[in-house]
Amino acid sequence: MNTITETLDIKEKFIQEYEASLNIDAPGFLKTIREEAINCFARMGFPTTKLEYWKYTNIKPILEHLYKSANRNQTINLTKEGLNKYLIAGYDSTLLVFYNGCFIKENSQTNNLPNGVIIDSLINQQNNPLFQKHYAQIADYTKEAFTALNTAMANDGAFIFIPEKTVIPQAIHILYLTDSIDGNVITFPRNLIIASKSSQVQIVESYHSINNQISFTNAVTEIVADENSKVDYYKIQDENNASFQINNSQIKQERNSNVSSNTITLDGALVRNNLNYLINGEGCETHLFGLYLLNGKQHVDNHTLVDHAVPHCLSNELYKGIMKDQSSGVFNGRIMVRKDAQKTNAFQSNKNILLSDNAHVTTKPQLEIFADDVKCSHGATTGQLDQEALFYLRSRGIAKDKAMALLVHAFASDVIDKVKIDKLKINLLHLISERLNHHFE
Repeated sequence: MNTITETLDIKEKFIQEYEASLNIDAPGFLKTIREEAINCFARMGFPTTKLEYWKYTNIKPILEHLYKSANRNQTINLTKEGLNKYLIAGYDSTLLVFYNGCFIKENSQTNNLPNGVIIDSLINQQNNPLFQKHYAQIADYTKEAFTALNTAMANDGAFIFIPEKTVIPQAIHILYLTDSIDGNVITFPRNLIIASKSSQVQIVESYHSINNQISFTNAVTEIVADENSKVDYYKIQDENNASFQINNSQIKQERNSNVSSNTITLDGALVRNNLNYLINGEGCETHLFGLYLLNGKQHVDNHTLVDHAVPHCLSNELYKGIMKDQSSGVFNGRIMVRKDAQKTNAFQSNKNILLSDNAHVTTKPQLEIFADDVKCSHGATTGQLDQEALFYLRSRGIAKDKAMALLVHAFASDVIDKVKIDKLKINLLHLISERLNHHFE
């Protein structure tokens, strides 16, 4: 592993790391993008709470540590049995495995794919014309510091291309495993997913820690949903209490496409999710679901943007948060309806439950409407468990901790029920039950 050496400030550490990697073989256009990105990062620096966009999330805890970036010759501490516990139990998915950000071919499964489908490591596809056409085109590294840093430093990730009129029968699981046993690891996962006209695909992108050491993941995913395509995108964050993650997902929808995303955050010391949709063609349908389940001093910040750029489209958003102990959550959901986007239907809801007096949430739903023939609504609620329902369950002989767990489980079910992969839904319900049982012990 390469250690980011100590210099005067943390920004310079990353710039030095970038300069040390310049001899890595890459196409000329990619080197140009990387150089532009590192210059943007050097200009912007890391965001502070003085910026409105980062007002409620202080990233100082991330920047207090030194990190090591893994290389392809790293020792892999992973057995088949160890890998299995991170898979979707009972489900035969196409699988891409990344260990400390590097692709592990021998543990991946990409066999028996329909003609023309490409599911591979991003590095292996750098010379593909599709890569050159779409890479870094919708994730804007000129305006967002962590996207710029990822674009400059990305070490590997998933490249997925689904040809026209192709339906992938099984989900594609992109599995990121972080192992900091030899020192605090930093990774820069980068995913590029292209769903061509009239294609259908389900993507599961999950993050897990192998041990309890400190790590930092700065991830970017770009999804292109072409005309009449259908994409179901699931992001599962289940790392450890010492992990930091900044995750930027950028999705562009063309005419009559249907894209749903489901972001489930179950663990992590500090997690920031930026999920941005550009609705670029009429007749699109967009769904955003999210669940964050926090305890201890965990902090999760979900920022979403649905940009209705054209008329006759629908978006629906539901995020739910459950916070215990001294944990904190942020939801900032923004819907923009541009001047020409008439006949837009856009709905947004954020609901939160606080399970202790010291937990708190900041919720900020936003509508920016520049058209006059639309149906839009947004709302947010924050409260505690329904005491009448709790009394009812206890009067039926159910212990208080079990009754509370049942009510919280029911609260979360609205989001989990949107998961369309049955085996994944069962796995998530099991994970949530484990968390809740632990919380209420």
